[in-house]
Amino acid sequence: MMEEDELELFEHFRFDVDRGQEPVRIDKFLSLHMAQTSRHRIQLAIDAGYVRVADRVVKANYKVRPLDVITIMMPYERRGFEVVPENIPLDIVYEDDDLLVVNKPAGLVVHPGHGHFTGTLINALAYHLGIKPGEADDERMGVLVHRIDKDTSGLLVVAKNDAAQMHLAKQFFEHTITRRYVALVWGNVAEDEGTVSGNIGRDPNDRLRFKVFPEDGPGKWAVTHYRVLERFGYVTLVECVLETGRTHQIRVHMNSIGHPLFNDSLYGGDRILKGALYAKYKQFIDNCFAILPRQALHAQVLGFVHPTTGKVLYFESPIPDDMTALLDKWRRYVGVRELPEE
Repeated sequence: MMEEDELELFEHFRFDVDRGQEPVRIDKFLSLHMAQTSRHRIQLAIDAGYVRVADRVVKANYKVRPLDVITIMMPYERRGFEVVPENIPLDIVYEDDDLLVVNKPAGLVVHPGHGHFTGTLINALAYHLGIKPGEADDERMGVLVHRIDKDTSGLLVVAKNDAAQMHLAKQFFEHTITRRYVALVWGNVAEDEGTVSGNIGRDPNDRLRFKVFPEDGPGKWAVTHYRVLERFGYVTLVECVLETGRTHQIRVHMNSIGHPLFNDSLYGGDRILKGALYAKYKQFIDNCFAILPRQALHAQVLGFVHPTTGKVLYFESPIPDDMTALLDKWRRYVGVRELPEE
């Protein structure tokens, strides 16, 4: 679970079946070998497609055979460290017994790890859900169905129980979730709409970055559809619709077609990429970077089927103040200048 909304699966359990194993249903096999886990939770994992044999998803009636390799893959990393509840304000746009939808501000880390073990969305959720200090760990707090980057703002859905988590995660895995982002990118995007596709994997020359590879290359297949919303000559406001959800997907895909996100430091968008380098223009861009000191990306729309009621829920988050101020500044700039065709 990751930016943009990536659902990645991590191995939590592995069983190498003995040679002498008698044929038995996999739900029963797992119940016998996972005494600490309820049969209901095992059934939910199977229904969600998290239980695999030889890396293939199986159903509850699959008969375990000698030398089978059974894995349970979950959409969050297994770590097991304590989560400290923290009173961090949350903008909750919807909540019921099964889930809540949060409008995450830019700058808030979603999940503890990689040097951020406090001050995260998970710490805030532990407090909001009334979990006492010492009672929460990241295994119990495996309620996130997807993530967005620290410096990306916008909507996230959070499950409040196992059944909701697995039902929602399955929707992400099957790409049935509606996700729309708005992004300001460098350059005058040639077409009014288009699609970017290709495998996304780690850049072998920089492990913090990702890049696009051919379909038969490394990485995972990813598809992003974009549509131009507004043109400012040197930059373009686009709407991006995710068909898949890979780490940094929008940032990587737009960069791959020559349009990195405005002020995206990881992918080179934090310098002047279009326009003449004269002093007044450079000052204008520096002022823009100061207004929005992050990548210009906002998760604006989120839609999904409620795991209990079956009702389609749809949420829309207004563009945040920092990004709105940036767009207004570009509108004023364009309004008094005749920009060149590119």
